[in-house]
Amino acid sequence: MAGNNGGPWGSGGNRGGDDDGRNGGPRRPEQGGGQQIPELDDLVRKGQEQLRVLMGGRGGGNGGFGGGPGGGGFKPTRGMYFLGAGAAFVVWFLASFYTVQPSQQGVETFFGQFHRITDEGPHIAPWPLVRAEVIEVTTQRTEAIGSNRAGEGLTLTTDANIVDIDFQVVWNIKDPAQFLFNLRDPEVTVRAVSEAAMREVIAQSELAPILNRDRGLIADQARELIQLTMDSYEAGINIVRLNLDRADPPAEVIDAFRDVQAAEQERDRLERQADAYANQALAGARGEAAQLLEEAEGYRAQVVNEAEGQASRFLAVLQEYRGAPEVTRRRIYLETMELVLGDVNLFLMDEGSSGSGVVPYLPLNELRRNDTTGGNN
Repeated sequence: MAGNNGGPWGSGGNRGGDDDGRNGGPRRPEQGGGQQIPELDDLVRKGQEQLRVLMGGRGGGNGGFGGGPGGGGFKPTRGMYFLGAGAAFVVWFLASFYTVQPSQQGVETFFGQFHRITDEGPHIAPWPLVRAEVIEVTTQRTEAIGSNRAGEGLTLTTDANIVDIDFQVVWNIKDPAQFLFNLRDPEVTVRAVSEAAMREVIAQSELAPILNRDRGLIADQARELIQLTMDSYEAGINIVRLNLDRADPPAEVIDAFRDVQAAEQERDRLERQADAYANQALAGARGEAAQLLEEAEGYRAQVVNEAEGQASRFLAVLQEYRGAPEVTRRRIYLETMELVLGDVNLFLMDEGSSGSGVVPYLPLNELRRNDTTGGNN
C-alpha cells in the first residue's frame, strides 16, 4: 500500500501489471490498438485536486477531498467568508428589491399583515420579514356579460316581458390593499354583481323604454348600483363605465315583437291624426263661438244705444213741449205724418173750373214710375 500512488480506489498503482496491456499484457477490449484512454479514477482525482486549489487548499496531494494519506484537509479562508457573505447579500437584495411603474402600485405585508402601499419608483421590502406585490391599478379590465353564454342576458321587465341584454363592465383598481385582501376572485365577483345589478334595474323598467330611449339612463343606474355594491364589499374596485351594447327581445319571439311594434306605431300614427283633426275642429268651433259672441255683443250695444238715444230724444222733446206746447205738438204731428206718408204714392189734385179736374185717361201710376226710373238713370 505504501507504493500506491492512486486515490482512495487505488487504481493508479501497479503500472507494470498485465491487466491493462501496457507492458505486453492483454489489452482491454474497449481500448483497441490506438491511444490509451485515461482511467476514471484518474479523472476523479484530478478534479478533486483542482477543486481543492480553488477552495484554498494545496494542490498535488494524493489524498481525497476530505484529506487522506499525504493530503491536507479543507480549510475555508477569510476570502471565502467574504465571498459567501457577498453572495448572500446579493441574493437577499434581489429578493427584497422591486420597482413600481407609473401604472402600478405596490402592497407590502409585514409577517402577512398589510403594512403600506408604495407608489412609483424603486423600493426595498426586507425579505423575508416584508414581502411586496405589485399590482396594475390604472389598467382597465372588461367583463362582457350576455354575449358569452346563452341565456345569460335574459332579464324580466316590470311589465312581464323578457329582454335579451348584452353589456360590458369596464373597471380598474382604486385600492390595491382592499383588492388583495377582501376578494378571492375579483373577476367572478364583478360579473356576479354586475349581472344582479342589471337585473334589478331592468326589473323596474318597462320593455318599450328599454328598447327605444332609456338605454343611457339604464346604463347609468346599473353602473351606480354596481359601484355601491362594490363599495359595500370594500373590494377596492372602481367601475369606470358600463356599455349597453344590445337590448332586444329573445330570438324566438323577435318576429312577433316586430309585428307588435309595427301595430303600435300605426296606432300612434292614427291617434296623432285624430288629435290633429280634433284640434282643428275644436279651433274652428271656438272661432265661430267667439264670432257669435262678438256679434251678440255688437247687437246688444246697438240696441242699448238706440234705446238710450230714443230716451234722450223723448226727454228733449218733453223739455221742448213743456216750454212751447202748441209748437211742439204741431212739429210732432208733421214729423209723424212725414214718417207715415213718406213711402206712399200720393197725388193731390185741386178741382178746376170745369169740374173735377181729373183727366180720365191720365196714367198717374205710370207717370210716377217713369219719374222714379228717370231719376235713377
